[in-house]
Amino acid sequence: MNPRHLIRTFPLLVCTAFLTVGGAYGQTAVKGKATFKGVPPKLKAISMDADPVCAGKHTAGPVYAESAVIKADGSMKNVFVYVSKGLEGKTFAAPATPVVLDQNGCTYAPHVFGIMPGQQMKVVNSDATTHNVHAMAETNEDFNVGQRAGQGPVVKTFPKPEVTIPIVCNQHPWMRAVAHVIANPYFAVSDVDGGFELKGVPPGTYTVTAITEKYGSSSQTVTVVAGKPVPPLTFTFAAGQALVASPLKLMPALMID
Repeated sequence: MNPRHLIRTFPLLVCTAFLTVGGAYGQTAVKGKATFKGVPPKLKAISMDADPVCAGKHTAGPVYAESAVIKADGSMKNVFVYVSKGLEGKTFAAPATPVVLDQNGCTYAPHVFGIMPGQQMKVVNSDATTHNVHAMAETNEDFNVGQRAGQGPVVKTFPKPEVTIPIVCNQHPWMRAVAHVIANPYFAVSDVDGGFELKGVPPGTYTVTAITEKYGSSSQTVTVVAGKPVPPLTFTFAAGQALVASPLKLMPALMID
């Protein structure tokens, strides 16, 4: 290679490498776990006998409400975690990809999900029965629409941020999902082992909040520094913490023994 060509190229290579590393440093993951302290609650099985189509999809065993999915070691599934403070004044574009909410076996999947203002929510009916999709929003406009078997998707958006929007089915009262409309993309739902990951959080100091359906919410402060790992967060909940009121809490199918 011509030495003069190498001299001209070298600064460009250095600059490119710096930008690549800097971009990687700016994409920090905030990880952690949601746990339950104490004896996990015992849930009653849901009876779907009122609709044979629903019951017919669950011949392998009973179905339980997903509002408190806790393993024997305390790992909590379906805890919603998001950056609740620290991004004021910043705006984020809504993803073009919709969030798909499926009705299958007369249950909603996913049970808990995040969605950004203006992002489409596509509700599909995978059951051979009629559903009634009722989003019980307060800040946003609520909606209540029927969806027959074989009918195309119901597509809706939530224009404004709003945490904890129950979505129920008026045809099948045990059906419930929870939507959280968040103005930034830094949110996640804990998995079966309680783990969660907020991807791509930029440097800064933030409040991270975890929300459960039955045991209230909890917040922690975290500081993200470029190029440095963030210590994992642990959110611990217990029976007796503030109960988030639910329009379904008195229904026998969802009661805790």
